[in-house]
This record gives sequence, structure tokens and C-alpha cells, in this order.
Amino acid sequence: MSGPATARSYLFVPGNRPERFQKAHQSGADRVILDLEDAVAEADKDAARQKVGEYLQAGGTGIVRINATEGRWLADVLACNQPGLQGVILPKSESAAAVARVVEQLPATVRVLPLIETARGMKQLDEIAMAPGVERLVFGTVDFRTELGIEGDDEELLYFRSMLVLASKAARIAAPVDGVTVAIQDADELQRASVRARRLGFGAKLCIHPSQVEGVNQAFRPSAQQLAWAEKVVGMARTSPGAFQLDGEMVDAPVIARAVDLLRQAGRPAG
Repeated sequence: MSGPATARSYLFVPGNRPERFQKAHQSGADRVILDLEDAVAEADKDAARQKVGEYLQAGGTGIVRINATEGRWLADVLACNQPGLQGVILPKSESAAAVARVVEQLPATVRVLPLIETARGMKQLDEIAMAPGVERLVFGTVDFRTELGIEGDDEELLYFRSMLVLASKAARIAAPVDGVTVAIQDADELQRASVRARRLGFGAKLCIHPSQVEGVNQAFRPSAQQLAWAEKVVGMARTSPGAFQLDGEMVDAPVIARAVDLLRQAGRPAG
């Protein structure tokens, strides 16, 4: 399983379906999100909280998406603050203060992933990204499109996706996590969406079904061609200090850094 900063796939599983928790971990997802919010009906919220807390206390692991509503988020955090808790997704994140309220309830090793899914959250993006305790941003594309009346998930969200990438880099946190692809059976659409996210600078993507995990992992994995190029660049850099030409292209420090990062993503040494 990848570390927090290099996780590529985040798979949701309803918090009231404990029989699915272990299956979600077996899907190959880098991170499993035990969902107490949208995937759970209002009448099942309390039972789901209890089941997730018991699972994390008994040796299970996962990130928990808590509820954003006043009075409920704190109960969620307190119940799920168990040894297996790997992180907390905060829905409707709209301020650094909201993040801070969650962070102060958690041990230092457990960080928050703010879910940006409202206009107010997007306007406060830099403040949220720089808040202490933030691991990486998550783009809640479905709710965001609904609130703004945006029809389409492609170029219609290009500006906003780029803003998340920019804010993450400026705050020196891990690259953000892109939103879900709702067409579960459409492998081509999942592949297009995942590649688009990677090309825009995202580092991961949300999944709503185990069948999506491998496609997402593959899209965010450097290709064999990219790795061959990276190894060639790094090899040439060892014997050619400063800038040099490789296959007709100029290579300097930023290009070498890109090559090193690709090798890092693949778990290969760069020197």
C-alpha cells in the first residue's frame, strides 16, 4: 500500500456495511474511505458511526469521511478516533477554522483531507490548503457542479481543477485527489478522466466501486515509456553537469527533477 502522499486510488465504502470493509481493502485501493456521510441514510448514521469505530478499534484501518453538520461531525470524530484511523475527510470544507476544529480532536499522526465541494470552499482554497494538519485536498466535483449549475465534468471544471493543483503546490502539500467518475460500467470514461486528472497535476482519484480501482492505479502510474525516458535523463545527468541535449531536446534542472520524480513514483532509485 502506498504512503499518504503517493496514494493514487481512494475507494469509498458505506460505513453501515462492515461486511464490505475488508473487501474494499482487497480491491487494490491505496486508501479505503469508510463513509459516514453521503453513502449512509439519515436513519443509519448512528449505527454506521458505531460500526466504523468498532472496526478501527479492532485492528481495521481506513480514512473516515465524517458528516459536516453541526453536532454530528464531533461525534463522528470522537467515535472513530481509534488506532486504525488513517485520516479524516472533512466534507463542505470552507475555512481553515473548520479544519482546525477537526485537527484539534486528532492525534498528530492523523491528518485531514478537506473536501472542496462548494463555492465558498473554492474561494478559500489557499487558506484551507495551508491550514496546519492538512494532508491533501480532495475535489468533490459532483456537489460542486450541482451548486454552481455546471453541466459537464470536462473543460467545464478545468479552471477549478487547476486551482486545486496550484493551491496544493503553493501550500507544499501532496497533489490533490480528483472527484469520482459516476459511470461505473464505462471503463473508457474512467480512463479518460483519470488520465486528464494526472495530466492536470492531480495525484489521485476517488473511486466509488472496486472495479474502478485498477484503472485509476494504472492511469496514475508512470508508463514504461516515461520511465525509460526518466532513467535516460538521470543517467546522462550523472556525467553531464548543468544543461545538456538529449534526443534533440534541452535538459536542465527542472527537467531532471521531473525525471527523478517519475522514478520516485515508480519506487525506483534515481541515483
